[in-house]
Amino acid sequence: MNTLRLFCVSLLLLPAGLLAAQDGANPPMESFDLEGSDPMALEIADKVMAAMGGRMAWDNTRYLSWSFFGEDQLWDKWTGRFRWQNDSMVVLMNIHTMAGMAYVDGEEIAPAEEFLQGAYRDWVNSGYWLMMPYKLKDSGVTLGYAGEGTMEDGTDAHILTLTFSDVGLTPDNRYEVYVDRKSMLVGQWSYYRGAADQEPGFTLPWQNWQLYGDIMLSDSRGMRTDGTPFELPNVGVYDDLPDSMFEDPSRLDLSVLSAQQ
Repeated sequence: MNTLRLFCVSLLLLPAGLLAAQDGANPPMESFDLEGSDPMALEIADKVMAAMGGRMAWDNTRYLSWSFFGEDQLWDKWTGRFRWQNDSMVVLMNIHTMAGMAYVDGEEIAPAEEFLQGAYRDWVNSGYWLMMPYKLKDSGVTLGYAGEGTMEDGTDAHILTLTFSDVGLTPDNRYEVYVDRKSMLVGQWSYYRGAADQEPGFTLPWQNWQLYGDIMLSDSRGMRTDGTPFELPNVGVYDDLPDSMFEDPSRLDLSVLSAQQ
């Protein structure tokens, strides 16, 4: 297993359609460390959200798809319904209740607990690789400001720090998030396994920002260590999807779905 897949933090998302922010507002999520966060970092986080389409557009986004290391994910952000699939295995579950079923070649596997937990971990991990910039003011986060700097490609940036308290699968992680000073989009991040670590476990770019629905998403993390592109394929945002996509254990071709946006 690629070690990049082990770096997991929280994706605590409330039913967005029920809690849509007012136009222009970007309130912190419940239990965000507002008192301990830096005012400059908060201002930058709000500008990042605005550059990606705004909090209202994010809250009103319902369905998202993406793939990560060959694993397909389809998520109903409003209800928590989640579809995970890899080769002949399909997991259909709700990430809020952890209720669901697992299948191989359309046949149910029982007990399914191990597979439900695995799909949930992959949702936590891979979702953060796609949606981290929308999580800067999330529950359990303390947002710091490390000043101005440059990314590895020489772009001028603001540097935010993210630390976590009693949240997620790996709360001891720390991230440095580089925000392009011109576009106000995230252009790079550095991962620290321990909050006190001096050297990052990795530093990777956030590239190829594009508009999906009403929001901006980035599907490229530069190059892998073997020289191949590090991409998140099958990124998609959808207004309407049939319930069958969260109920039918037959394998879904996510590349066809994402191409139909």
